[in-house]
Amino acid sequence: VQLVESGGGLVQPGESLELSCVVSGIPLDPLTVAWYRRAPGQEREMVAQFTSAGTIDYADSVKGRFTISRDNAKKSIFLRMNNLKPEDTGVYYCNLAYGIYWGQGTQVTVSS
Repeated sequence: VQLVESGGGLVQPGESLELSCVVSGIPLDPLTVAWYRRAPGQEREMVAQFTSAGTIDYADSVKGRFTISRDNAKKSIFLRMNNLKPEDTGVYYCNLAYGIYWGQGTQVTVSS
């Protein structure tokens, strides 16, 4: 099983980014998917989760700004991030099945 994230980068506050995670080696349909992030000096935290049943949850800090989506046919997971803030800086990871499988992470830096 392999998860490969992309789409990170350096942006200014208020700008947007979309992260992608492409999955190989396992069907995506029956799995819960999620995005986590690790800010500098902090523990990894869940940002958004999308269950196989269609339930979506967000961390309070990103509600209204971030949108998680999935394309099971293309085995891809996305995180659209709008109105980015400096506190959104960190390494973003996608995972499957409540943390059984992890990607290598992609860096997001929000700075003026």
